[in-house]
Amino acid sequence: MTPPTPPRCILVTGSTGFIGRHLLARLRARGDQVIGLRRGERPPPGQHIDAVVNLAGAPILGLPWTAARRRQLLSSRLDTTRALIQALADDGQHPPVFVSASAIGYYGVRGDEPLDEQAAPQPIFQSRLCREWEEVACTAEGLGSRVVRLRLGVVLGRDGGALPQLALPVRLGLGAILGSGRQGAPWIHIEDVVRLIEFALDQPQLAGAVNAVAPGHVTHAQMQRTLARVLHRPLWLRVPAFVLRAALGEMAQLLVDGQHVVPARALAAGFTFAHPQLEPALQGLLRQA
Repeated sequence: MTPPTPPRCILVTGSTGFIGRHLLARLRARGDQVIGLRRGERPPPGQHIDAVVNLAGAPILGLPWTAARRRQLLSSRLDTTRALIQALADDGQHPPVFVSASAIGYYGVRGDEPLDEQAAPQPIFQSRLCREWEEVACTAEGLGSRVVRLRLGVVLGRDGGALPQLALPVRLGLGAILGSGRQGAPWIHIEDVVRLIEFALDQPQLAGAVNAVAPGHVTHAQMQRTLARVLHRPLWLRVPAFVLRAALGEMAQLLVDGQHVVPARALAAGFTFAHPQLEPALQGLLRQA
């Protein structure tokens, strides 16, 4: 993909995070000027902004979703995005494109039903979190921006994201299948995340929700067995769903209730995944990890 000429000035929030670090390296390598912001920082006044990529947000998997934790998760997304758009408006900025992170949690708990970008949200917290985040991001349309909402699956990379946490217990011979194992595990390689963001920046016809997941759908059990095979380790443990639900409450949905998400709009727009299948992706990521 050839960048526009002259190179653009692209503002990236969440620039020190896992995806942000990879994105900044790719954009700078292709000649764009990049302004990286940490969460809570404001754009520099007077600097013309050609595009925005909004990645800021506290990790959703971690502490149980207590009332205080839910407020933190909402604030780190909604308040940060709202403040960013207001700061751009105050400075008279009208970036032509605003790419904002979201997540497949938008769809809630849906079993084996294939979910494209037309699928509806549900009245549960993970769905509400993504839906309200996207609603705030869409207010950037008031700046004249083309808004792209990337609904990210589990991002796999050697130096961050979910893979190091998934691989460690398997390396130690303590890998386990959680719940039934039949729950969907939508995933995407970090290289394809960055390429898809670049694609969203460069394709003027692309707007709205875009599922950022690989076309090679797998279940949780298939993912764990593939990890064990690539790492040459046994996989024999199982953790019942009720144990995780008792320990983690509603947050256990992220582990034992999956989704079958399909990248319909990315494929229809002509995006080609560099890593469409899980096993070759893991072999490349874990070969020297």
